[in-house]
Amino acid sequence: MSKRASTDHSCDVIIVGAGIAGLAAARHLTAAKKNVIVIESNSTPGGRVRSDIIDGVTIDRGFQLLNPAYPEAVKMLDFKALNLRSFTPGVRVRTSQGTRTLIDPFRSPRTVLATAKSVPGTRLEQVRFAAYMTELAKGYGRELQYRDDGTAYDALSGFREIRDDVLGPFLSGVLFDDSMTTSRRLVDVFLRCFVRGTPAVPAKGMGEIARQLSQGIALSLNESAVRVTPTSVTTNARTHTARAVLVATDPTTAAYLIPGLPKPQMRSGTTWWHRAPVPVTSLNNGLPILTVDADRTGPLVNSVVMNAASPEYASTDQALIASTALGTGPHSSADIAKHLSYLYSANTSRWEIVAVQPMIETVPAFEVGTPFRKPTRLDNGIFIAGDHRDTPSLQGALVSGRRAAAAIRHALA
Repeated sequence: MSKRASTDHSCDVIIVGAGIAGLAAARHLTAAKKNVIVIESNSTPGGRVRSDIIDGVTIDRGFQLLNPAYPEAVKMLDFKALNLRSFTPGVRVRTSQGTRTLIDPFRSPRTVLATAKSVPGTRLEQVRFAAYMTELAKGYGRELQYRDDGTAYDALSGFREIRDDVLGPFLSGVLFDDSMTTSRRLVDVFLRCFVRGTPAVPAKGMGEIARQLSQGIALSLNESAVRVTPTSVTTNARTHTARAVLVATDPTTAAYLIPGLPKPQMRSGTTWWHRAPVPVTSLNNGLPILTVDADRTGPLVNSVVMNAASPEYASTDQALIASTALGTGPHSSADIAKHLSYLYSANTSRWEIVAVQPMIETVPAFEVGTPFRKPTRLDNGIFIAGDHRDTPSLQGALVSGRRAAAAIRHALA
């Protein structure tokens, strides 16, 4: 149960926003014996990283995954308590000729031959791709942000068929963008993490991450900030005063609260959740693996059977499918059902829509030349955090919260 802020509004730090960055900052500051209050406009913490129970099944706010290879997640999260449920480390690619299942042979040695036969491209391209991924896996992650930059499209040109048929469709769902103009530095960091870690979800949903981070943090929920200064926050209910103020909201809200703050270009998407009246093992042979469309024959960029990984999301006598399209529409339910039928080679006429989630401006764009670290303190004295100040990911949000907390501790020393 969250703690309410006391009627005495005087404290060391006020944090606006109980998303992952705000909660991370609060934990670091609380550990440093600072008196912290976190203000959140929603009824629960987590920002985009939340889960709901709808008709007895777990629904995350959009399709999300936790990669246990994220260094900051290793430091801050208790994976054992989250009871992580892993997905298959690979991708299932649907083409006009059928399907290809590519599974990381290092983590699943039994699939080496099958995967080798399924990888597209010439033998030279396959060798180049293997060398590229090995370099990413064995190198140092921090070095990647300093290498020469360029677009992901150009950086992956040495294995074009793999780029176009596998990496392009896969990355479009991660970045919410299919232009492949994203900085190759960011793409390299993401690919490195995917090679080094097996994506997973907490058994009870992604919202468990926010629940864990918020333990012991003073939260004031259902309270919206309308004005901030370096030492105060005015909300729809009252005015709080503090020695420091940290704005840890999404970029749009941050730009509203801090006039003149540059706002990055944002990407949007829509996630469709379906419940199919079929055993979970009847789709993709029961594998919890991401499915993408190499030919882009429909609106969806990826789809996955969630309870193939986590039976806690829904009972296994049914299949719970999360599918994501770029943008917020218009996408008709008929078009979505038709594309799902193609992706899974299944009759989707009886698949029930559980939820449709438009995610407006959910992921910051990361164009060529974008710095990995933006300042945590603005010229006006207000501190700022969020994945738009680091990398657009859970890792970036956690790192941003830590960096902001360190800057605040230094300022208050």
